[in-house]
Amino acid sequence: QVQLVESGGGLVQAGGSLRLSCVASGSIASINTMGWYRQAPGKQRELVAAITSDGSRNYADTVKGRYTISRDNAKNTVYLQMNSLKPEDTAAYYCNADGLTIWGIPFKYWGQGTLVTVTE
Repeated sequence: QVQLVESGGGLVQAGGSLRLSCVASGSIASINTMGWYRQAPGKQRELVAAITSDGSRNYADTVKGRYTISRDNAKNTVYLQMNSLKPEDTAAYYCNADGLTIWGIPFKYWGQGTLVTVTE
């Protein structure tokens, strides 16, 4: 079993910053890709940023230059630094990770989500 726990969401004014964290725990042998997705009310969940185990990153066009994803492999933790936040960034942010369990079984799990609200 693998668990992902996010933290760091909250209420911020436009132009402000927030840092999200997501810790993966459980029967983990290795993690390949860790990523952040978001879902705004009435919209589909979309990829925000992802990072592989070797540090390769990709970002949604809407957040390039404002968001930075990073990870600490030793701590099975992924971070999302969000700067210059806009009201349209308001959404529930979800962590996602895929990898192998200690039994060699592939996994892909989601966190429970953390809410980010950006006001004018």
